[in-house]
Amino acid sequence: MGKATMTNVLLYCATVLIWGSTWFAIEFQLSEGAPGVEVSLAYRFGLAALLLFGFCILRARRLRFSFREHLYFLGLGLLLFGLNYVFSYSAQFYIVSALNAIVCSSMLWMNILNARLLLKTKIDTRTWFGAAFGIVGIIIVFWPSVQNLSLTDRVFTGICFSFMGAMLASLGNILSQSAQRRGLPVLQSNAWGMCYGAMFNAGAALLLGEPITFDGSPTYISSLLYLSVFGSVTAFGCYLTLLGRIGAHRAGYAMVMFPLVALILSAMFEGMVLDAHVFEGVGIALTGNLIILNRGPRAVTRSVTTEVAMQDEA
Repeated sequence: MGKATMTNVLLYCATVLIWGSTWFAIEFQLSEGAPGVEVSLAYRFGLAALLLFGFCILRARRLRFSFREHLYFLGLGLLLFGLNYVFSYSAQFYIVSALNAIVCSSMLWMNILNARLLLKTKIDTRTWFGAAFGIVGIIIVFWPSVQNLSLTDRVFTGICFSFMGAMLASLGNILSQSAQRRGLPVLQSNAWGMCYGAMFNAGAALLLGEPITFDGSPTYISSLLYLSVFGSVTAFGCYLTLLGRIGAHRAGYAMVMFPLVALILSAMFEGMVLDAHVFEGVGIALTGNLIILNRGPRAVTRSVTTEVAMQDEA
């Protein structure tokens, strides 16, 4: 395994493991007594932006960009760190997390289609097959939790919220890949994007009349710190770097894998029983993972060449 491939694997694993564990932290952000969704998101991405700006200053990274480049950052803020999270968090009030996970995993298909339509990316047969395996696997895993749900107005509303969150995040993925192709560095892009995302969420909270409060409980503060430092700064840095290296259509497979990590953690710490269907679904999803990430020699050679060029630009 080459150095570039190993780097991709590490970025991928870090993204999946961190985002898979954030499901627990998000529950504390939605608990009784916690601020509204928009306020909590403003805290999360505001703190993450401050950390990234501080790191950039310490490392003497440039923070001045043109107006046109700031339009990219504004788009990232709205799509990746703003609206998509508002919709995804809100969906959790209407539907069970299992159904939310299934709908969110559809981002894999959205990334593939959007990359083809908007970036003219050629999608190979291996990617289509891998995506199909991933979606089937995630549905099998969570099917017992959702099969008895009736399509009431409440459930339908939650599905719509979840779907909109996934679609907006997918468009943000495409925008990030396009920005990296134009030579915009991931670190500074995330700093400005999270800054704009925090400003958007704070503005939305004021417009909606949400009280600007803060929950001083240890669980809320610790979950906020984890989501800001690891769920935002670290995971988004890894994921968007990976996205620029292998493309949104392949990097999006992380959206299939991190619910499975959450499932395993639930079994370890919450006593969830892992039945046969869980192992079957995980096996199918992992097969899709191998299909979509294991490319042939020619593809790997092209990938390494692209990665080296992008590292030089950064």
